[in-house]
Amino acid sequence: MPEFRSTPVLSTWDICSEKGTLRGIYWSHSACRREAEKVESESIHVFQTLVPFILFAKEKPVFHVLIPLRQRIALCFHALYGGIVRWMKPRSTSLLFGTIADLAKGKSELLVENALLRQQLIILHRQVKRPACKKTDRFLLLLLARMIRTWKQALFIVQPETLLRWHRELYRLFWKHRSKADSRQPKISPETIALIKEMSSNNRLWGAERIRGELLKLGIRVCKRTIQKYMRHVHLPRPRGQKWATFLHNHAADMWACDFLQVTDLFFRSLFAFFIIELQSRKVIHVGVTRSPTDAWTAQQLREATPYGQTPKYLIRDNDGKFGPCFARVAATSGIKLLKTPYHAPRANAICERFLGSVRRECLDHILILNEKQLHRVLRSYVAYFNRARPHQGIQQQIPELPVPSAPPHNQSDKVIAVPVLGGLHHDYRRVA
Repeated sequence: MPEFRSTPVLSTWDICSEKGTLRGIYWSHSACRREAEKVESESIHVFQTLVPFILFAKEKPVFHVLIPLRQRIALCFHALYGGIVRWMKPRSTSLLFGTIADLAKGKSELLVENALLRQQLIILHRQVKRPACKKTDRFLLLLLARMIRTWKQALFIVQPETLLRWHRELYRLFWKHRSKADSRQPKISPETIALIKEMSSNNRLWGAERIRGELLKLGIRVCKRTIQKYMRHVHLPRPRGQKWATFLHNHAADMWACDFLQVTDLFFRSLFAFFIIELQSRKVIHVGVTRSPTDAWTAQQLREATPYGQTPKYLIRDNDGKFGPCFARVAATSGIKLLKTPYHAPRANAICERFLGSVRRECLDHILILNEKQLHRVLRSYVAYFNRARPHQGIQQQIPELPVPSAPPHNQSDKVIAVPVLGGLHHDYRRVA
């Protein structure tokens, strides 16, 4: 018997019988066998096996029309079954279609599938230490964990603490979105924003709290974070220097403090500035400058600081040798009790030490000192600005010497002018009368 070709073909032959010549049509045996194996692999029960068949007719051309019709019906069933199988098969990239497909499965089949998936996760967990999770994966894990009680035991690729941390992050993002302002328009006027930027650019030593004090002096109330937002792009980085992060919470009204500040001039010679400051109002009572501070000179400075009986009850000083017997005698004559600070304890005289640091950072570090008279003139200008125009954080952004208003606040103009201090190193902002 000759071998048939691999492609399905139709063959015809003549069969002689008593009734005459019949024309037969049949499928090649090898092609029908392959078609049957394909149908069995896809589990089609409509047509189980295609076998060689012979359809007889007596000289009537009907069979070459019926056989293609049967093939088309079989192909339609093939396509329908393939579509159903693809629809029922869960996709690994789609949770929704996989859930819909699980609804058509039985309970036993789902249990076996869960066991199979769990075993695959265990094997995967041995190899992958830290799998990458997208934001959608985190959200779906949080959503599914809310639906089962034993969610901690069902987790394999992440720890329960990690899932709780994701929940806290989602909670913060949710309330951040809810608390966001509906309007992005600034709540302060453009004039105030321009004034904040001008203060920040003209006074590079000022921070947000310092600018807030200046605005409060002008009757403008703006929070510190708002000022920081608008001064971020115009404020130059502050120069590095020593900070005085000390505060004195309890102080008496009748208490003064004094100390010396050593200054080096242009020719590396030493100058000494003597300050007396009131603790309650932060007001600088007296300033003096000399090259040779002695006990007599210090006592004379105390006499000049307490005219007409304007004396405090206590005066804080350190253990410097410049405070000798003459100084103690003048203090006792004026009815002042001296309080000595312990050795190596600058916090015992914190307010005065803080003031000396402000003098260095805001004034002396930016000026070349030539002689004693120039230093005395510069310090007097700074002390006048310090007492009459500079707000202080320690007294709730108030000014030591509050100016007496010459007109009611509602009659003042909205225009603000800047008065330069120390050649433009600082500025005093005032409203035009």
